[in-house]
Amino acid sequence: MPTVSLILPIRNEATHIRGCLQSIAQQDFPHEQMEIIIADGLSTDDTKEVVEAFKPSDIPLIWLDNPGKIVPTGLNLAIRQARGEIIIRVDGHTILAPDYVRECVRALQRSKAENVGGRMKPVGKNTFGKAVAMATSSPFGIGGGRFHYSTQEEWVDTVYLGAWPKEVFQKVGLFDEELVRDQDDEFNYRLREAGGKILLSPMINSWYSVRSQPKDLWSQYYQYGLWKVRVFQKHPRQMRWSQFIPPVFVLALLISLLLAFIFSWGWKVLLTLAGVYLVAAFVATLLAGMQKGWQGAWLLPLSFAILHLSYGSGFLWGIIKFRKRWGDKFGKVPDF
Repeated sequence: MPTVSLILPIRNEATHIRGCLQSIAQQDFPHEQMEIIIADGLSTDDTKEVVEAFKPSDIPLIWLDNPGKIVPTGLNLAIRQARGEIIIRVDGHTILAPDYVRECVRALQRSKAENVGGRMKPVGKNTFGKAVAMATSSPFGIGGGRFHYSTQEEWVDTVYLGAWPKEVFQKVGLFDEELVRDQDDEFNYRLREAGGKILLSPMINSWYSVRSQPKDLWSQYYQYGLWKVRVFQKHPRQMRWSQFIPPVFVLALLISLLLAFIFSWGWKVLLTLAGVYLVAAFVATLLAGMQKGWQGAWLLPLSFAILHLSYGSGFLWGIIKFRKRWGDKFGKVPDF
């Protein structure tokens, strides 16, 4: 059995970190072969106290302060500190299946991939959260990210979280510390460009608690759209065509709204765009409801709209915000 380092970049996770730690304590992988490294972004809640109260007694836990406060700086701090031959990322919002670590190690050894991961299985805590869970596991809601809904083993562009042999970081470098969001997409692109392969395995299971309030979901996907522009500027070939649909849709809505105040026919264009979208969202809602049940499905159109409009708006603002950086293809990627 190889040694394994579980790395957790977290901040203000007092609400969720207890369940995450308990799922780590229940892993069927030998605990003497594991260590936990938490890189905390200077939490202002009771995260540290919860960790102290519920940390596994038989797995060493290292606590690191992350002055950068963001995920990539926390990841890099933890990776440098890790002593394991395999490094597995864990999110504070995530509950791991009892065989999660074992299946990650098995998939790496069997496939010889440089990164493995499983499907992101979303869980909603309230009615709106249940709708978000349905929306983020729908191709209409989330686009081409296979790890959101694929149920088969396949080679992919990226996976949820990730598990890597430690030497991968010596070859590719660490995570880009400029990217508040989307740092996993950027890293996995560099990994593939270096000849590495990424495996999605349905045997690797975990459950992710989605945002339960509309404003939190908007903020999350707005940032995804915003920072995707920097990834696009650095690696244009990393983009999929589906990732351009939300900003193009938002731009079309804005232009048609402007035209509506100038020309009478502008309202027809605006209403046509909105109508086509509503019909598509309604069809996607019916399909999702038939597949996953109807609980919270009445909020699916709202969830779809927040996902698409927030991401699209963030992307458009990112084009403005980072307009002077199209020649800057170099991020803050530290060496191992």
